Amino acid sequence: MLITEREKMVEDINTWAEQYGRNRSALMPILQEVQKKYYRISDYAMQEIADLLGIHPVEVYGVVSFYSFLDDKPKGKFIIRLCQTISCDMVGKDRVARQLENDLGVGFGQTTADGIFTLEWANCLGMCDQGPAMLVNDQVFTRLTPAKVNEIIDGCRRALSHYATQRKEVHAL
Repeated sequence: MLITEREKMVEDINTWAEQYGRNRSALMPILQEVQKKYYRISDYAMQEIADLLGIHPVEVYGVVSFYSFLDDKPKGKFIIRLCQTISCDMVGKDRVARQLENDLGVGFGQTTADGIFTLEWANCLGMCDQGPAMLVNDQVFTRLTPAKVNEIIDGCRRALSHYATQRKEVHAL
C-alpha cells in the first residue's frame, strides 16, 4: 500500500503527540520535530497539529511566524546562521559572511536552488568571546575564518554525499 507524504506527516505528528502530550505545552516540541524532518511547517501540518492539540490554527501559525528557527517556507537540509553581534563584527564577521555567500551562491535569507543550504543571520549565539561564530543546524562553530568556512561547507557536502550513497546501497538490497 502506498502512503502519501501527508499521511506520513499525520502519522509522525500523532507519534510526536504521544511522546510530548496532546496539550498546548506540546506545541513547541511537535513544531520542532516537524521542522527538523520536513524542513518546513506547512499550512496542512499547522492545521493537523491544531486539531490534535485542540487549539486554534491561528495560535499555531502565531508560534511558527514568531520564532526564526521555525518556518512555513522550505529551508535547506543545512541551516547556517551567522552571528551578527558587534563582538563578531569586531573580529571579522564581514569576511566570513562574504565567504559564505560566495561558497553557497546565495545571500542571507535565501536557500540554495538544490535545497541543501539556507543562509540566515542570528542575533546572538552566546559565543561572544569566540567570534565570529555560526550555527550549522545544531552544531556551533567558533573563531571562524574564510578558510574554515570553506572546510565546513565542504564537510556538509561530504556528509550529504555519504548519506545519499548509504541510502542507495540500502535500496539496492
